[in-house]
Amino acid sequence: MLARHEGLVVLVAGAIPGERVRVRIDRVERSLAFGRVVEVIESHPSRRAVEGDPRCGGSVFAHIACDEQRRLKGEVIRDALARLGRIPVEGPIAVAPSPETGYRMRARLHLRGGRAGFFLEGTHTLCDAGLTRQLLPAAVGAVHELADRLSASGFAEDADIELSENRAGDQRAMHVELTRAGAGAAVPPLVSLHGVTGLSWSVAGEAGTSDLFGQPFVEDVVQGVRLRRHTRAFFQGNRHLLDELVAAVSAACLPGPVLDLYAGVGLFGLCLAASGRHQVVAVEGHAASASDLEVNASPFGDAVRVERTSVERYLAGRRTSGPFTLVLDPPRTGMTRDAAAGAVAARAARVIFVSCDVATLARDLRRFLDAGYVLDSVQGFDLFPNTAHVEALALLSLPS
Repeated sequence: MLARHEGLVVLVAGAIPGERVRVRIDRVERSLAFGRVVEVIESHPSRRAVEGDPRCGGSVFAHIACDEQRRLKGEVIRDALARLGRIPVEGPIAVAPSPETGYRMRARLHLRGGRAGFFLEGTHTLCDAGLTRQLLPAAVGAVHELADRLSASGFAEDADIELSENRAGDQRAMHVELTRAGAGAAVPPLVSLHGVTGLSWSVAGEAGTSDLFGQPFVEDVVQGVRLRRHTRAFFQGNRHLLDELVAAVSAACLPGPVLDLYAGVGLFGLCLAASGRHQVVAVEGHAASASDLEVNASPFGDAVRVERTSVERYLAGRRTSGPFTLVLDPPRTGMTRDAAAGAVAARAARVIFVSCDVATLARDLRRFLDAGYVLDSVQGFDLFPNTAHVEALALLSLPS
């Protein structure tokens, strides 16, 4: 939470807006200070007890009751649109709820000194991923077993662990990314881990991936569509709200052609094609995601065309004809200037914008509004309960 003290902006872990608290400052960077609550003097009615350190990745809002979390996140969306995008939104913004435990299907953990876990916010200090409750217990157990097996073999390298599960939690693939060049020689030849269906490794910044055992991907069926995804491919991380998010995109889509930019492995575009009401062009430039997209799109024949290229290259100089729907789900950094210019110039009749970062969403929506689009609605999805993050879905139209 944000506070001010003696000219400093203070980011306070463990507070709730409206509380009076005593804070210990951990560090100061120029005019920004980072602190944590050491005593609650006047508490908010929504405060609740939390196990573990609230600074642990994935639990910075865990001390706040879920209803109040979602209210705050709706305010975060509204504030970002108004302050950063000059886009006023009247009334509260609804945020769809998610169960707060075991929701996460994708996670990046860190291996340091033979232990694995998340980082404390703003540090490289490990904390216990199990205490955050965002992963299934079996996933936490698998990560700890991997760390123990590596340590027992004498492996002492720093690494990051990419974890991917399917919704049912009965498929679990992990990928170990080594941080030091040449460290691959130290990777032991593991042949199995309890509850893990595939394990692979690579070195950061180097091409190529080595499989240790099993399949380095998981599979899910969403809205009747089979979707394969490798550990390094992009996919939404919340198993509980996946259908609801896809249904919201589908309901907002106009009949007819769809251009799906940042298509990932095909979550939105292929589910739209499966309805039989849309011809879809799916554009994806990330290698792992694009490979999965091609496999996932193969049953659809001519109903889906995959363009394995960047959004910027695809849109450069391209002209479209007739009304169509544009689906956007860019990375956290949002759209580049060239991508946004090309998307605006395409003049889609309907734009469906999915974003995990409200600041870049506000910036990018402003570009569409400046070109004559109208913001019809915005809503939130609590894909990341107990964190400060929220997924937003904005719908725009082009007046005729």
